[in-house]
Amino acid sequence: MKILITGADGFVGSALCDRLRNDAVPFRGVVRRLKSNVVACQHMAVGDISAETDWCSALQDVTEVVHLAARVHFMTESRHDPLAEFRRVNVEGTASLARRAAARGVSRFVFLSSIKVNGELTGAGQPFTATDTPAPDDAYGVSKYEAEQRLWQISKETGMEIVVLRPPLVYGPGVKGNFMRLMQIIDKQIPLPLGAIQNQRSLIYLGNLVDAIRVCLTHPKATGKTFLVSDGEDVSTPELICRLAASLGRMPLLLPVPVSLMKRTSAFLGKKAAVDRLLGSLTVDMAQIREDLGWNPPYTMQAGVDTTAQWYRKTKATA
Repeated sequence: MKILITGADGFVGSALCDRLRNDAVPFRGVVRRLKSNVVACQHMAVGDISAETDWCSALQDVTEVVHLAARVHFMTESRHDPLAEFRRVNVEGTASLARRAAARGVSRFVFLSSIKVNGELTGAGQPFTATDTPAPDDAYGVSKYEAEQRLWQISKETGMEIVVLRPPLVYGPGVKGNFMRLMQIIDKQIPLPLGAIQNQRSLIYLGNLVDAIRVCLTHPKATGKTFLVSDGEDVSTPELICRLAASLGRMPLLLPVPVSLMKRTSAFLGKKAAVDRLLGSLTVDMAQIREDLGWNPPYTMQAGVDTTAQWYRKTKATA
């Protein structure tokens, strides 16, 4: 067994490398460009990912692939045609790697997709499931769904086993983006006008996601399946803020601004879609991975939040 991990120096990839190293499982990490802080992982650089990427050396003696590398969604998109760029990396790049992997005799290809394939919001008591009709709402989600479809076709043509994971927001040591900004705001004791929100959100701690990937690499019942994964408990936005504040040793400063006022203001400012996502619910039902693989998250959400807060405090102290 030798596993190829793309995006090995990324948020999820770094944690997966650490897990496989601790488990004494042989692996090869692939990155776009080598950095001085990843020498210990013995990574290999392949450049930008597209249909033209040369995977020959990276796939040598590899038996399984975990494909994590992707073009992710940006808060401020700079490309004139974002969907075309997402397709170049996430669809064509993924399909090219999969075809070359199948030709080299790779037995299983684990693909990290996104819950955005299902959509952006769920109704009350109506979590997304693995069998829902996909309804991606942005270019990133569309590209991930199209990549999944290409993988199923390649599997049909070559016999290579495919496993797809669709996680919601991932948090943990090393997290960036909105979750990191939220911790910074809480740490600075800046009031948040989110106290009146009554939603439910699914998240997944990095350690839980890595464990799910680890199981999907070897479990015989994983092949040909799409799994939704989470921490197994859902929280409202105010509850998440309170948990983070407690872990950071801060008081949560939540202002009960009426949701109706927030919606009217967002519409006036042209931010309706972004605020709707903030106010809305997004929950997932992970019954299938529990039933098929017997998988349950090894870490509670509270343990994940505490570990993430500890990392934040340590990072802040050494900055």
